[in-house]
Amino acid sequence: MAGNFWTSTQHLHWQFSKPGLAEIRRKLEQEDRALVQQYPLPDRRLLSIYFYHQIGKLGKRLTIRQQALATAQVYIRRFYTKVEIRRTNPYLVLVTALYLACKMEECPQHIRLVVAEARNIWPDFISSDTSKLGECEFFLISEMRSQLIIHQPYRTLLTLHSSFSMTQDEINLAWSVINDHYLTDLPLLYPPHVIAVAAIFLAVVLKPAQASLHGSNGSAAAPTSIAQAMTGTPNRYAQQFPATNTQQIGSSGAAPQNKVQYLVNWLAESDVDMEAVIDCTQEIISLYEVWEQYNDKVCKEQITRFVKARGLDK
Repeated sequence: MAGNFWTSTQHLHWQFSKPGLAEIRRKLEQEDRALVQQYPLPDRRLLSIYFYHQIGKLGKRLTIRQQALATAQVYIRRFYTKVEIRRTNPYLVLVTALYLACKMEECPQHIRLVVAEARNIWPDFISSDTSKLGECEFFLISEMRSQLIIHQPYRTLLTLHSSFSMTQDEINLAWSVINDHYLTDLPLLYPPHVIAVAAIFLAVVLKPAQASLHGSNGSAAAPTSIAQAMTGTPNRYAQQFPATNTQQIGSSGAAPQNKVQYLVNWLAESDVDMEAVIDCTQEIISLYEVWEQYNDKVCKEQITRFVKARGLDK
């Protein structure tokens, strides 16, 4: 396994600029313009939330750990930079991505068990023929050019949390934010350590008042509540990230001022890209705001429409 992110295929081949990623997707849609117009889909983040819930169902049945779930979500996002989603059966893709991620994260699952559990959840979309999953696995590996090692932000969080004297609530919230960032394009835009620092920043500045903010799987169970708690924070820091607002935040009771000040000073003295941290913060909060518009039924119906119409469930 590549121990250094900077020499990894993740950094060299799967990290894009925002304009570059947008252009890749624009070209994909241009190649299938008629298909895109015929089958409109919700906001990409809403689709990601839907996929996240679906893959979570399968992960729970198979008792799969978070690292493999996170890796699967990155595989799905990478794959759909190469293939237009309307040309695929997304249910088969997410099942295959999880099956492959389990292999890579050293918690392999038997293909028959994966297919059986997937059919219990999506009987109308997953065939009992295990060769379908095997073919899709080859398709994923081919499109990702066998570049399957994923560096995650969790390690940075576990390394840094003691440096900032983070409480267990703060660690839990930072972990939840990292879980949720996989629903955005951030894994394709920034190094894992930048994402981890953004999660720590949000957790330290806005320590949750209640443990109920966390779901049973460690992800945010109440995104609306978190979004409300975070409202305005990235905008204040986007203009002047250092100490100008630390007094205001510290005195609000959201986090002790000395801890916030220490974190801000650490960021100022470190080599971490401050603009990248700010952008990650804004993207995560934007996700929570979009989450308020999420409608499971709408996403399911729009996916079902093109999968059934094009016979992709066969």
